[in-house]
Amino acid sequence: MKTKLLHTTTLAAALIAASPLGLVGVAQAQGTTAQAQQAVTAAAVAAQYATLVHANYEDTLTSAKAMQAAIKAFTAQPSAEALAEARKTWLAAREFYGQTEAFRFYGGPIDDDKGPEGQINAWPMDESYVDSVEGKPKAGLINNRKIAITKKALAAQNERGGEENIATGWHAIEFLLWGQDLSETGPGNRSFEDFVDGKKPNADRRRQYLNVVTELLIDDLSFLVKSWAPEGKSNYRAKFARGNMESVRKMLVGLGSLSRGELAGERLEVALNSQDQEDEHSCFSDNTHRDAVTNARGIQNVWLGEYKRADGSLVKGASLRDLVAAKNPALADKTSQQIAASVAAAEGIQAPFDREIIGGKDAPGRQRIQKTIDSLTQQSKDLVEAANAIGITKLTLVQP
Repeated sequence: MKTKLLHTTTLAAALIAASPLGLVGVAQAQGTTAQAQQAVTAAAVAAQYATLVHANYEDTLTSAKAMQAAIKAFTAQPSAEALAEARKTWLAAREFYGQTEAFRFYGGPIDDDKGPEGQINAWPMDESYVDSVEGKPKAGLINNRKIAITKKALAAQNERGGEENIATGWHAIEFLLWGQDLSETGPGNRSFEDFVDGKKPNADRRRQYLNVVTELLIDDLSFLVKSWAPEGKSNYRAKFARGNMESVRKMLVGLGSLSRGELAGERLEVALNSQDQEDEHSCFSDNTHRDAVTNARGIQNVWLGEYKRADGSLVKGASLRDLVAAKNPALADKTSQQIAASVAAAEGIQAPFDREIIGGKDAPGRQRIQKTIDSLTQQSKDLVEAANAIGITKLTLVQP
């Protein structure tokens, strides 16, 4: 989504209740004073962030490659079972990618002028741009045999003629795996026979498209892993690690922008106001509720300087919280609690999201989403205050 810019200027029990980290949260609260007494540097925080970012992108790439293997197996021999497995791997990979959204909005390698973000995760998607939909059996690039299905060609078609003309990325893959969501109680239910020659027109091109668009996603994720790789001497990570307070500012811009403008605004508030399924993030798979959770968790990861890897190990080190605690321990604790409350609120949103947004003001689903929006909005204000506490007086945040 394209966005506009806006310029903006003892607790253990509470943490147990509010934080999904449980006793870890208690330990963090108890250690706040000791951490504040230590000399936490901006350089250490930036270095830990770079380590965390690389680990998260690496797990995303690994899980996406598992998805690619499942998709290759499915397209080689389409069946209901193979399609179900491909869908399962898409959902698993999204759990990691969703957390990386906290690394955006400050002109990093994913979303600078040449960044691949729009090619990776653009939405909402006009599905008829890619394939046939109800009432339009000949729609889409797949059914136009004059259009080449190559990585270069699909990249060129992405967002061509309009922001909703999405041809690549997670949501193009999602649509091909699930199809249109025409159910009020569940996700899309595309038949595997759409990929079987003789069962559906252009099945060969549908198989080809799914494989090519997945390979393009792997290429883009590989670029991001390389951009943040520790062995790079002139990659983005090397420059970021030398940025000190400027890098810290970028981290806070990313968290504040995702908190209010993107997650609370574009991804939740817009759909809540419109009550339109077309405005939900992962509408074909009904995975939007998990998108909200993983986005909120990504913010928490960066704030705490920690990330739980796919293998269960914990990446942990100097954090924004530590840096703020050295100046204002109470504010650091307050912000930690608010961020934990946002994660908990997001976890309360139920599937399918397109039913949560329906109804009057007092509808339970709408209240759950509004609670999450309110918490994210407050945490964005806390993050601005936290930035001020460490001497960053102006942040340029994404506006909803």
